[in-house]
Amino acid sequence: MADDVIPSQPDLGIIFALAIEAGCFVDTLSQVRATRGNGFIARQGRYNNRDIVLVESGSGGGCAAKATHAMIDAHRPRLIVSAGFAGGLNPRAKRQDLVVATSLVNTQGSEFMLDPAALVPWLDEVRNLHRGRILAFDRVVRLREEKQQLGCQHDALAVDMETFAVAEVCRERDVDLLAIRAISDAVDDELPPDIGKLLAQKSFAGQLGAAVGSIFRRPAAVKDLFNLHQNALASSNRLARFLGMLIQRLE
Repeated sequence: MADDVIPSQPDLGIIFALAIEAGCFVDTLSQVRATRGNGFIARQGRYNNRDIVLVESGSGGGCAAKATHAMIDAHRPRLIVSAGFAGGLNPRAKRQDLVVATSLVNTQGSEFMLDPAALVPWLDEVRNLHRGRILAFDRVVRLREEKQQLGCQHDALAVDMETFAVAEVCRERDVDLLAIRAISDAVDDELPPDIGKLLAQKSFAGQLGAAVGSIFRRPAAVKDLFNLHQNALASSNRLARFLGMLIQRLE
């Protein structure tokens, strides 16, 4: 097989929602090929001679589920990782800490139990990593009072919009799942009111337009958006380092 040909079954498949979540990890890959279609971007590449496929699905459970089905149909990876950012719901989960899900729950009371230690027995070696429950929510939780309430109500460490949907597909398709999230905003952090509009934009041009509009309407948004961007870059870098370690130690 030629060096630039990627086998149909990669060692690892990763589902990200956003390009900024995936960016630092994509920068570590070689021989990257990108394809666009069906509302998401798929990238294939190599990391230390391992074959990797990742998808930037867009925000929300529906987008994540569609992208996961497409990845499995096209590649059937040996392991799927749901990776990205999450909001902290417990003081233990600080900014840039990692949360590995031992269970996933939604607001209707459905729950998936996961066993990350069976897939990654070296988790205890990773600093500032927590194991616990991740809550699925249908929008960004930006206010500290709501974060605190949801954390107590659901006994959850973190909240995101995609992982539960990825888990549903993986269970249906009988593929192993690891859920890993970097805390981009802690339980006492409040996100700017413009965050929902920014995340809804799938293209860079759309995100730039939303950011400019936010600044025009609210000049104080400049500082908020700068801080948001810095936290996102730090969280993306933390995810990339963990994923690199995971790939290096795949059996």
